[in-house]
Order: sequence, then C-alpha cells, then structure tokens
Amino acid sequence: MSTNGRESFSDIIKGDKPVLVDFYADWCGPCKMMAPVIQEFSREMGDKVRVLKVDVDRNPAAARAYNIQGVPTMILFRNGKILWREAGVVPAHVLRQVVTPHVDR
Repeated sequence: MSTNGRESFSDIIKGDKPVLVDFYADWCGPCKMMAPVIQEFSREMGDKVRVLKVDVDRNPAAARAYNIQGVPTMILFRNGKILWREAGVVPAHVLRQVVTPHVDR
C-alpha cells in the first residue's frame, strides 16, 4: 500500500491502473476508522487497483499539491487525472461503487 521507493508518486498516479490514495494523519480519529476499510478494500480489489496511503504530516508537499484541507481525504486517479475525491470517512460500499467502473475487467 505504499511506494517501494523506486517509483515516484507522480509516476504511479499516471499509470493506466486506477490508484486510490488515502491522505491521512496518525493523530486523526476518522483516519483510524478508515484504515481497516482501506485494507479490506485493497484485499477485495487485488491487483486491479493500487491503493496508497499518504501521511500528510510526513508529505506536506503532496498534501499541498492536491489541496488536502482535511483528513482523511480519498482521491482516485487514473492516467494522472483525478476521477473522484471525497473528504471524511467513506463507507466500503461507496468505495466499491466509485472505483469499480474504472477497473479493467
């Protein structure tokens, strides 16, 4: 769920595979509520979707670049474009509804 150090964030989100990015902070209660939802979603989707977690305190430039004003914020990217964005706790069924149409079958 995190980058392996060889790929840049920019390169990952520019790929053809959908990328769900969870912008979070360790001190954020709602972010802690989202963690198991994101993990389960990642397991369900397998290799069809890449899931990344970005700690806004450790990566303030990324938070600024995407105008993250509150955490958690989820952004779905594909081919470098933002397809969907939502701040706050997002239920698993909503993640599936939003992401599934963008997955290659």
